Amino acid sequence: MSDLEKEVDHELELLSRGAAEIISREDLRAKLLKSKKTGKPLKIKLGLDPTAPHIHLGFAVVLRKLRQFQDLGHHVVMLIGDFTARVGDPSGVSESRKMLTPEEIEANARTYREQFSLILDPEKTIVDFNSRWLGAMSFADVIGLASKYTVARIMERDDFEKRFREHRPIHMHEMLYPLMQGYDSVALESDVELGGTDQKFNILVGRELQREYGQEPQVVFTNPILVGLDGVQKMSKSKNNYVGITEPPETMFGKLMRMPDEVMKDYYVLCTSVPLPEIEEMFSGGGHPMELKKRLAREIITIYHDANAAVAGQRSFESVTQGGLPADIKDVFLSRAEDLDAEGKMPVQKIVVKAGLAPSNRDAARLIEQGAVSLDGEKPTDPRARVAVADGAILRVGTRNFVRLRLV
Repeated sequence: MSDLEKEVDHELELLSRGAAEIISREDLRAKLLKSKKTGKPLKIKLGLDPTAPHIHLGFAVVLRKLRQFQDLGHHVVMLIGDFTARVGDPSGVSESRKMLTPEEIEANARTYREQFSLILDPEKTIVDFNSRWLGAMSFADVIGLASKYTVARIMERDDFEKRFREHRPIHMHEMLYPLMQGYDSVALESDVELGGTDQKFNILVGRELQREYGQEPQVVFTNPILVGLDGVQKMSKSKNNYVGITEPPETMFGKLMRMPDEVMKDYYVLCTSVPLPEIEEMFSGGGHPMELKKRLAREIITIYHDANAAVAGQRSFESVTQGGLPADIKDVFLSRAEDLDAEGKMPVQKIVVKAGLAPSNRDAARLIEQGAVSLDGEKPTDPRARVAVADGAILRVGTRNFVRLRLV
C-alpha cells in the first residue's frame, strides 16, 4: 500500500466517526484517492429547507462532519432549499406540511447563514439556492425529470406508504419533492451528500438521478439523529429538549447536566472531539456519571465559546444550581397529555401550584410577581405566561424550596 493510500485510509477513518451509514465506503475511498491524485477538492453537499432558524447540537452534528471535510481540503455547498421549502419535506410526517412564504424562507435562511460560521470555514463554504435551477425549469423539464423515476419507487418511502394505507392525502407536489432534492445533486454535480438518517431516501434518489444524467453518483453519508435532553425524542426546539449553540455557557451547562446518563456516550461521540479510544475507556472504567457529564458539558461549550467560558459555566451550575439543591430533592410528575399543551407548555402559576409550592393560583401569582420563582434559573414575570417545561427542570420558590419536574 502506498503512502498516499495510507493517508486516504486515515482520512476515511476520521470521517467515519459517528457515521450512521456510508453508501459506499469503497466509493468514498475512491473519491478521496482521486482527489489526492488530481488535486481537485471534492464537492460536499448539505441541503436544507430553511424552516427552523436556530442551530442546536442536533443539527451541529452534520455541520461538524462538514467541517472535517473542509479541514481535509474539500469544498462544502450549503444548499438553501428556498424552492423546495415551498413544498416542505414530507419525510416523517403524517400529513401535508404548510408551505412557507418567500419572506419566511428568506428570514430563516439569513439566520442560518449567520450561524454557519460558528462551525464551518466561511472561506471553504459555498452558499447556494435551489431556486436558481428549479425555478427556471419548464413544465417539459419537470416531465422529463419525473420520467426518470417510478411511482413504485416513490411509494417505497415509509411515510408515503403509511399515509396511503391510512387513506391520508398525499399531494402530487409532495411526491415530486424527492425528485427536486435529487435533482439538486445533478445541478451541483456533488461528490458526497450528507444528511440525517431520515434523509437517506432523498439522498439515494440524488445518487440514482446522477446516474440517469450520466454523472458519477454521489456518496450517501448519513449521520445519526441526536436524541434530545429528554433521552427519548430527537433534539428539537419545539420539543424543548435542545441545546442551542449560541446560548450562554451557563444555560448550555445547566441543560446538558439534565440529560439521562444513558445518552452521554452518544453525545461524546457525536458532539465532541474526544478520541474514541478515550471515550471507550471512560465508559468502561466505571467513571462517575456526574463527573463524566461535567466534562461533556465543558467539551461542548469549549467548541462554541471557549475553555474559560466552559469553566465559568460549570462554576455557575455548581454554585447556583447544584450547590443549592438539597440531597433529597423531591420529584414532581407532570403529565405530557393532561398538564401540558401541544407545545409542551403550561402556565407558570399552575406549575407552582402543581408542584405543591403554593396553595392557589393567586398565591403563586404573588410569588412570581415578587421574583421568588425561578425555572431552571430563569425568573418569569407574568404568572399566566405559558412556559415550556423540560424533563428534569428545577423549579425553585424562595431560597429553600426546590422540586425537580418530571414528565410522564
